[in-house]
Amino acid sequence: VQLQASGGGSVQAGGSLRLSCKVSGTNFRLLGVHWYRQAPGSQREWVATIASGGATTYADSVRGRFTISRNNIYRTMYLQMNSLKPGDTAVYYCKVNVYWGRGTLVTVSS
Repeated sequence: VQLQASGGGSVQAGGSLRLSCKVSGTNFRLLGVHWYRQAPGSQREWVATIASGGATTYADSVRGRFTISRNNIYRTMYLQMNSLKPGDTAVYYCKVNVYWGRGTLVTVSS
């Protein structure tokens, strides 16, 4: 199983980024998929989940600003991040089952 995350970068507070994670080697459409993040000096924390049927859940810290989605044809999951804050600065990881992507860095400056 391979997960390739992309889309990170540097933005100013209030800006937007869209992360993508392409998944191969597993039956993507049958699995819930997740985004996590890890800020410098902090533990990795859960950000959002989208179930195989499309139901979504979010951490309180991102609800209303971030949107998780998936495209089963392209075997890709997304995280649309709007109204970004400096506190969103972290390495973002995608996860499917027990498998993790490498992570993509998001830096938000004030």
